[in-house]
Amino acid sequence: MTTATPAPQLTFLNPEGLYDPRPNGYSHLAIVDGPARLVHVAGQGGEDAQGTLSPDFGQQVRQALANLETALRAAGAGPRDVARLTVLIVDHSQERLQVFGRALTALWDGAPMPACTLIPVPRLALDGMLFEIEATAVLAPSA
Repeated sequence: MTTATPAPQLTFLNPEGLYDPRPNGYSHLAIVDGPARLVHVAGQGGEDAQGTLSPDFGQQVRQALANLETALRAAGAGPRDVARLTVLIVDHSQERLQVFGRALTALWDGAPMPACTLIPVPRLALDGMLFEIEATAVLAPSA
């Protein structure tokens, strides 16, 4: 007889005393309780399957988030399994933060937002690349 391993519990918190980060698309804390399978997704940029990058920042954000979803699905995960994001933005501005925040909020569709760190950078790996996002997802262990 095998004993079922309990699924990990993923809880997002925005403690009182800290500003509300939800309009900017993240939570302050992501807490994982229990055994877990961690999925680390490498930085996903805004290139399509052919490697083409749009010059438009908003399009790169949308494509990078679609690429993130594709990578997560390959591991049996989805956006709601993501505990932590790291975001890199070239020529970061308040306007670019708002574009990113809206796209991330739409993808999470009312679910609690993962913990997130945004790092402004002077450039990314590819010429013309303006946005990159990496993720850590938490799943129940594989059987």
